[in-house]
Amino acid sequence: MFISNAYAQTAAAGAESSLLSFLPIILMFIVLYFLMIRPQMKRQKEQKAMMDALAKGDEVITAGGIVGKVSKVTEAYVTLEIANGTEIIVQKAAVSTLLPKGTIKAL
Repeated sequence: MFISNAYAQTAAAGAESSLLSFLPIILMFIVLYFLMIRPQMKRQKEQKAMMDALAKGDEVITAGGIVGKVSKVTEAYVTLEIANGTEIIVQKAAVSTLLPKGTIKAL
């Protein structure tokens, strides 16, 4: 009277419904890839290309906010001239932004 009748499902319908239940999860992973993972990989590629292209005379900003002119580039380190006669050595990975020429004089 209060309990409804139970009907058995066929095996084919069960497999189809299980695929449909995973569809939202699969769609979420696809959206996550295009909104988060892919742009991050693109930024990493651009950052690596910028670090590989560093040359003497480039003006840069480090991750710590130090503005300087590149005076020497080695494989892992960059020597920055932050004032006349004052040089510091930082890792290439610490260089975050490449500035246009003449920016330091404008500051």
